[in-house]
Amino acid sequence: MAKIGINAAFLDEGLKARINAATSAYGHEVVYFENDEEALQGSDGCEILFGNFKPEAITADKALKWLHCSFAGVDKFTSDDIYANPDVIVTNSAGGYGVTIAEHMICVALMMMRRMPEYMAQTAKHGWGIIGEIDSIMRSTITIVGMGDIGTNFARRAKAMGASCIRGVRRTKKPGDAAYDEVYTIDQLDEAIQGADIVALCVPGTDATTHLIDAHRLSLMKDGAYLINVGRGWAVDQPALIQALESGKLRGAALDVVVPEPLPVDDALWNAPNVLITPHVSGNMTLDVTRDLVVDMFCENIAHYSKGEPLRNLVDRKAGY
Repeated sequence: MAKIGINAAFLDEGLKARINAATSAYGHEVVYFENDEEALQGSDGCEILFGNFKPEAITADKALKWLHCSFAGVDKFTSDDIYANPDVIVTNSAGGYGVTIAEHMICVALMMMRRMPEYMAQTAKHGWGIIGEIDSIMRSTITIVGMGDIGTNFARRAKAMGASCIRGVRRTKKPGDAAYDEVYTIDQLDEAIQGADIVALCVPGTDATTHLIDAHRLSLMKDGAYLINVGRGWAVDQPALIQALESGKLRGAALDVVVPEPLPVDDALWNAPNVLITPHVSGNMTLDVTRDLVVDMFCENIAHYSKGEPLRNLVDRKAGY
């Protein structure tokens, strides 16, 4: 029997009941923390932690063997320094966010391509008129950097809307989902982004992805292209992006992640032309489908853990994801 500590504000009574059923089937004890302070004070002695914990709560837990994060990006939880036991297993909830983030990506792509920010600015002043030509996902070429759950969900939706060519970029050369027309490795990124109408970043936060899109790669992008970033803010060189937007090289950028977060009120990025900024909300726990999928993953892993079987979504802490 293991003691399980859970710090997850998104859980309602129905989701807790599902967790209780899955854990009690193997005789585990579950403790729900109401907030980060409770989690910090009560985490020690828990063999398993599930949810969103501050690193200091993890460091305090000397009994910890398995941490299951309720989110996909685990860059804050890869260092050995935050674990009393360096052999702690870490799993994430990749696979739970593909629907909500892909729908966000479709939303912002259409907003930029159909010039919604300009129309919103016009109607805010009670103006009326056709602003000009728009673009479409139909017949477009889209490069998606990161072919995991999020990138693939976006690829499928864009393909269904008539995109003529979907290019996927990943670390290794292997086949992707049927929605991808072409697959490139990350060392072919320069080639993959050229000619694309949309370049979408769905990459984790690692040293290898820092400034993945820099001034040089922005210069390689098609004139009038759009950039979407839902991975990590530091994947884009923000000063170079501002210049590309101000010069008209890019027609628009939709950023759900920036550096730093929150973005300071006086940051130049706010005033860049044709930029859509959202406060890291493309994923989050605001969609019921996401909450269901994340809890289902944890319950499935409880069964695997209890039986001594390999866990789903095992994180390679050295690789960073």
